[in-house]
Amino acid sequence: MIANRLKKVAPSLTLAIDAKAKQMIKDGVDLVGFGAGEPDFNTPENIKDAGINAIKDNKTRYTPASGLPELKAAVAGKFKKENGLEYKPSDIIISCGAKHSLYNIFTAILNPGDEVIIFSPYWVSYEEQVKIADGVPVFVRLDESRNFEIDYELLEQKITTKTKAMIVNSPSNPTGAVLSAGALEKLADIALNHNLLIISDEIYEKIIYNGKQHTSIASLSKEVKAQTIVVNGVSKTYAMTGWRIGYLASDNREIISAIDNLQSHSTSNPATMTQAAAMEALITPDSVVQAMVAEFDKRRRHIMKRLDGIPGLTYVEPEGAFYIFPNFSSLAGKTIKGRQIKGSLDLADMLLNDAKVAIVPGIAFGADDNFRLSYATSMANIDKGLDRIAEALK
Repeated sequence: MIANRLKKVAPSLTLAIDAKAKQMIKDGVDLVGFGAGEPDFNTPENIKDAGINAIKDNKTRYTPASGLPELKAAVAGKFKKENGLEYKPSDIIISCGAKHSLYNIFTAILNPGDEVIIFSPYWVSYEEQVKIADGVPVFVRLDESRNFEIDYELLEQKITTKTKAMIVNSPSNPTGAVLSAGALEKLADIALNHNLLIISDEIYEKIIYNGKQHTSIASLSKEVKAQTIVVNGVSKTYAMTGWRIGYLASDNREIISAIDNLQSHSTSNPATMTQAAAMEALITPDSVVQAMVAEFDKRRRHIMKRLDGIPGLTYVEPEGAFYIFPNFSSLAGKTIKGRQIKGSLDLADMLLNDAKVAIVPGIAFGADDNFRLSYATSMANIDKGLDRIAEALK
């Protein structure tokens, strides 16, 4: 009864674990959750007020399927001011979150058998969305021993006549790695040489540390921009995950028209009042975002210090987003709490049931020697959870 393309799609482990953790807490379990991929801050008041006022002003009817013209203009202004990118409002599609934007892209560009390069570790939905669109995910493993550096020779070997696109995610979920301008230039050269589309997921662009600067790959040249689809949104930067507003931009008229047409027959426009809130988000003072990032940075440095004290765990310092991706390979095969730890699912199951700590197993991101911890939670929760992990692994 079920379409074959959906039979090969795995459920989202991150959402499943987060849902299970929330249910356990609701049931009275003293659980510490490190799974959430969302800021624990509240949406800023001015943004909430904009959404409320939109409802009061009866802005509750349909907008154009691809989004409010005023919001598109605001997004175009954001690209120009912050990324040095010139886009017309007609080059932009407003969708129900960045995930929806990515889904639209894969559905619009992929034919059965088309291949998409995905750097591993990767965000869980890249692989599944490519498969939903009848595409073929092709993984290029990043070198953890060299701060998740790209092996460009390996990348070249993975490209075939069927390769249609390459996904670039910086800052990265789950590793927190940030690609340098030099790395982006090498990727852009390869994409141009092989005539590949670049899908640039920049949802964490403002959550960045150590004085690093975000560079949009589309800003490198006119030629690169012509082959790039930029994806972003307001969810992570402005603590608006539940408002569901993302956007994409491309000056390829054929692609934009196809996505506009697709969205008109699927979701139509994102919620009208949340589009109004997103317009307010884009003019929110940088100081509001910087305050959240400063707090994330404190937690980042603290969680690294705590992990340094847990034998058997190593990590690469994250320079963006709000995740750290510890490696536990030295513990693989050992028996802990009566369970043999063969991989990240075993570790996650043991920690959830015996230590009452929810982590996300690295296998969800294509890295079975790792697990993801989100530090989008309080310092008290970080300490409580890591105390439990340290005790369990001891």
